[in-house]
Amino acid sequence: MIDLDKPAAAPVPENLSPQYLKFHATGGEYFHIWIVNLLLSIVTLGIYSAWAKVRRNQYFYSSTELAGSSFEYHGNAVAILKGRIVATVVVGFYLVAGQLSPLLALVALLLMLGLSPWFMWRSLQFRLYNSAYRGIRFRFTGDVHDSYINYLVRPWLNAVTAGLAMPFVHQRLKTWQIGASRFGQSRFACHATVGDFYKLYGWFALFGGGGLVLLIWAILSGDPTPMEGLTEAEARETEVGYVVFVVYGWLLLLWPLFSNLVQNMVWNHTTLDDHEFRSDVTWGRMLFITVTNYLAVLCTLGLFMPFARVRSMRYRIEALAIIAAGSLDDTVAAAQSEVSATGEGVAEFLDVDFSL
Repeated sequence: MIDLDKPAAAPVPENLSPQYLKFHATGGEYFHIWIVNLLLSIVTLGIYSAWAKVRRNQYFYSSTELAGSSFEYHGNAVAILKGRIVATVVVGFYLVAGQLSPLLALVALLLMLGLSPWFMWRSLQFRLYNSAYRGIRFRFTGDVHDSYINYLVRPWLNAVTAGLAMPFVHQRLKTWQIGASRFGQSRFACHATVGDFYKLYGWFALFGGGGLVLLIWAILSGDPTPMEGLTEAEARETEVGYVVFVVYGWLLLLWPLFSNLVQNMVWNHTTLDDHEFRSDVTWGRMLFITVTNYLAVLCTLGLFMPFARVRSMRYRIEALAIIAAGSLDDTVAAAQSEVSATGEGVAEFLDVDFSL
């Protein structure tokens, strides 16, 4: 059984201390950015959404601090808009094809499936290249062939194993994504094993799936006609509606918790050359934040969404630390000298962000 309130991190050597990230964003500041972005995106029929993404990311990156320095986001709104136009055309083609011919719809679906790993590969390149710390850019060096393996080929194992291969597929994906990431010339690596992923998925299936089954059983095992004025058939239809509501509500509650447990496991097994990371997200605190965020968003008709996002991001970011094997300043200086001769021609190649 996994102890959810105690991350599986190795003990920190006495001569090293974790340097935790700090997050300075506030709900009030982000609310102003969010509401302006929303209104301008509506007025421009979605065109401004590319600029909205840049503005949002720049705010969150600049609000995230490590060892006295903030991160930087250099994404170009025009490049993001190009990617969204291409993605919209592809999706639009599929929707139109579905109205014209089943055969044409199948061709369009296969086209979307065939292009999606390439889209993901280019988006990973764009996202990391436009992220920087102390003037040094991150990079993604993964091969497009591996993108097709991880996003298109391996997922089919879930179909032939009734989902039992999902932890294996997830572990291979995260290992590739992190292992192909660079900070300057420094290499990231993820050491989480397939067994680690199966343990986490097993707990999630036991707690999440078991809890959901109990809720559904409680609904369906009652008297089918307790509601005055309804026939037995109408009462059963109402119960089915309750079940659907419970399923969606349960998934909305569990997904953020599962995502943060994955964050713990992945970061606690990730290194950057000789440096290690630690993530201290706890299940109980994340459950409280998730539930109260949902309630606040519902009670304010959605206006609390910016505050909810900042609240959850602050907890996740400030639970993350780097355990530097030596001076972090020396690492940054070494990375800077190694990338100083790198040509900027790559920027032209990475000029499209396929933001789906």
